[in-house]
Amino acid sequence: MVAGYVAVLLANVRHFFTDDTESQYTSLWVGLGRALREGTFPVMVPEQWMSGNNTMDDAGLFNPPQLLIDLIAPSVDNVALYATVVKLIFSIIAALGVYRVCLAYGGRPAWSAVAGIALPLSGFFLFFDEASWMTALTGTAWLVHAWAASVRYTRGLGGPIPVFVYLYLTISTQYIFPAVEAVLMLVAVAVGELVYQRKWRPVLRLTVAAGCAGLAGLLTFLPSMLSAKVTWRGTAQINNDQFLTVPWSESLNASLPSSLPAFSSWWGYVQPLPVTYIAWFLIPALAFVDWRRAREAWQELSAVAIFAIMMLMWTAGPGSVGPLRWPARVLPMLAIGLLVLVCVLLGRYGTVRDAKNRGIAAGVLILALWVRSFSADPHDWVWHVVAAVALLALVAAAVWLGRTKGTAAACALTIVAMFPIAYFQVSAAQPTPMSWNLPVKRSEAKAAFPDFAGNTIQLGDRGLLQPQDKSIEGAYGSLVFGNYARGLELDYVNGYTPSGHFYFGEMLCMRWDGSVCPDAYRRMFAPEPSTGRPLVDLMKLDRVVLQRALFPDAPNQPAPEGWKWVDYPGHERYIGVLERVGGPISTTNGRVADAKGVTATSISETDTTSRVRVSSAEGGRVVFSRLGWPGYRVTVNGTSIPMTTVAKSFVAVDVPAGTQNAELVLTWRPPGWKIGIATAVAGVLGICVLQWLHLRSRRREEPEPADDATPTEPDRELADVVS
Repeated sequence: MVAGYVAVLLANVRHFFTDDTESQYTSLWVGLGRALREGTFPVMVPEQWMSGNNTMDDAGLFNPPQLLIDLIAPSVDNVALYATVVKLIFSIIAALGVYRVCLAYGGRPAWSAVAGIALPLSGFFLFFDEASWMTALTGTAWLVHAWAASVRYTRGLGGPIPVFVYLYLTISTQYIFPAVEAVLMLVAVAVGELVYQRKWRPVLRLTVAAGCAGLAGLLTFLPSMLSAKVTWRGTAQINNDQFLTVPWSESLNASLPSSLPAFSSWWGYVQPLPVTYIAWFLIPALAFVDWRRAREAWQELSAVAIFAIMMLMWTAGPGSVGPLRWPARVLPMLAIGLLVLVCVLLGRYGTVRDAKNRGIAAGVLILALWVRSFSADPHDWVWHVVAAVALLALVAAAVWLGRTKGTAAACALTIVAMFPIAYFQVSAAQPTPMSWNLPVKRSEAKAAFPDFAGNTIQLGDRGLLQPQDKSIEGAYGSLVFGNYARGLELDYVNGYTPSGHFYFGEMLCMRWDGSVCPDAYRRMFAPEPSTGRPLVDLMKLDRVVLQRALFPDAPNQPAPEGWKWVDYPGHERYIGVLERVGGPISTTNGRVADAKGVTATSISETDTTSRVRVSSAEGGRVVFSRLGWPGYRVTVNGTSIPMTTVAKSFVAVDVPAGTQNAELVLTWRPPGWKIGIATAVAGVLGICVLQWLHLRSRRREEPEPADDATPTEPDRELADVVS
């Protein structure tokens, strides 16, 4: 895997630092790591508004390896290097996991290693999960180990704890796709083991162990499930919009490195990336399996086939099922299923007997691959011919090595050939259409950026950036998009949010990457009807940064009342800056933004709790500078009272008449957190009981020594090893 990463980096040194990795994850790690170092568990950061509820998105708050990544992140200046190293580690974990799955199904070590290394160098995994979608990479890495542990447990080769641990790590990445894929994997294993063993007890034990892991991981998704009604993804609709849905004929075109599949995505119909490619040997290898002998293993391998068929069907649609959208995302799962199936069959039933006829069959398969690739992308037919010829040569060389030098030599060639293929695939995709080209060194980015103290909102549109703007010397020295501000250690409203808050987003016309519409400037300073206060006051903002490209004439107009235009030399090309005439207000009176008919004085503030001294003779309302996520509770002198919202966005509390010098406590906890903790405890206790039963059954199965026999020391050592 190190060699594979070197090959990819030679083609593009930023390959593993692109798209969501640069715009979302690395800066998120820095922000979470800073909070953890300060002794705060960052479930909520109110000043980040839509992106501040870390229980909603891909933060992995309850995943121990992810928390370790967060803790280290603030100490690393080069975030591209850090992301690459972290992804290398998880790619190795994923490769080892596929290797273990193959071994669990009786695969031979050499071909199992081929399968393991092939996955991280397969098309979609390499160009999306490893390059961009970090939680997809980590979730898959833990999922394959959960698969191996599940098979070993049902076959009496392992205990329930590995199943529990790996499934929990899969779930707690806080990304819904690995969690759902893990459920389907368990279904496939359960059905497959029933077919193979014809016993229900092993499947029951696996079901209980998986249920315990699900109970332990429930806290990961319970807050987002209970908050879904206020998010962009609050509906459970099933649609088939064809976006990123992959026809079966494309997803089966898995072995021609030049293949550019045809389906709808961000870049039109013919894709610029070989995302349906899996491994060069996968399809031609089918000609070198002794299928008559392989039929004897159909029951043992039925789970792998079932899983692959389920994933193949998923890739073709529907386009979205509730929060599960873009079926192409499960292409790595299809790759895992096919790699395990083919490599196990090659290891156990591979043959080069009748080499001539098998060679002809391999040639026909390669011709079919060429025809399909030509049909999808006829403009690059020459490259498809070159790739097909190279494929024929590699197959011939591997067969010759297998016949003359043995299986290990053939597998070594199979692996080594993956590296130049990965290099040429990544090189051919340059410049990558996914890159934001954000700075890689945080120190340089912070030095170039204005020192914006206090709370800031940026009104801009990332789509207006030109290629020449995407550098520290250009727009990235003045503007933030995605989670870039977290990496700069600045307090911005703007952030990256896959889920979003529907009403807040509509109010500001703010999108997932922090971009806004041209009407956002007017909306920021327009009075909110029920309070008469503009949004900049209700949000307690100290600064409004306007992107010149979106608001070219705004700095030439008079500043809104109570605000002034401030010059930041060297940044005038990209931004105009408004600041309050009387200085920052974000540090005044806590997060109390408005009080009508009530006096409200802040006592103390944390990210999750506001304590306010309130008095009201006739009753009034206090509005807080907090986004109205589900999970807020209010007490006045210990008595619970209802909470409401203003504009369906701002937390508000109606203070009862006759309240005098009372303590109002507003607290936020992730919705369902008590249930989640209770189920987590139940899950841990359940797996402990299951482990005790497992050990007890193992002891019962061990033969007892004869009464007149005294175990020798070597006997005891052997018994310990077996145990």
